[in-house]
Amino acid sequence: MKKSRLEAFSDGVIAIIITIMVLELHVPHGEELKDLGPMVPTVISYILSFVMVGIYWNNHHHMLYAVERVNGAILWGNLNLLFWLSLMPFGTAWMGDSHFAKWPVILYGGILIMNGLAYTILCRLLIKEAGPGSPLAVALGRDWKGKASVGIYAVAMGLAFLNPLLAFGLYVGVAMLWFIPDRRIEREIARTDAPE
Repeated sequence: MKKSRLEAFSDGVIAIIITIMVLELHVPHGEELKDLGPMVPTVISYILSFVMVGIYWNNHHHMLYAVERVNGAILWGNLNLLFWLSLMPFGTAWMGDSHFAKWPVILYGGILIMNGLAYTILCRLLIKEAGPGSPLAVALGRDWKGKASVGIYAVAMGLAFLNPLLAFGLYVGVAMLWFIPDRRIEREIARTDAPE
């Protein structure tokens, strides 16, 4: 089946996720700059989550661009990813409102792990449909960044029992690892599309 409906639906859901997150940024009571102080953790949480959702959207776009068609398993795999992404506003709000308390930071890490695993599942389903020699399969290879990200999230969750701010720092580190768009897919598509 064609992939256009999957792309359009995914874009819409991701746009709603970002909208929900920004709606959690409430106007402070007061009119002085100091009134923004209590909002700083919430804003920092929002920025990280916005970047994380943006990274998933960017890479999701590249993955789907690299394949010709989708199947029922891919549709379910995509819904699995969107489900875990849809929990980002909740985790973001709780972590920011609690000023990076232990359990909200741990929960946020759990959501990040599930997003990473869901993304990996979707990658594997797309590769299975496209074939082992497809540009997507070649581009992703062993996907060390994806595996490392999930591992770092797990370490951060354990670290959050001792120091939630260090755990949050590891979440930021993973975002920095992915912030520059992954060019592997673009390079492989350009290579396979190049005239002989």
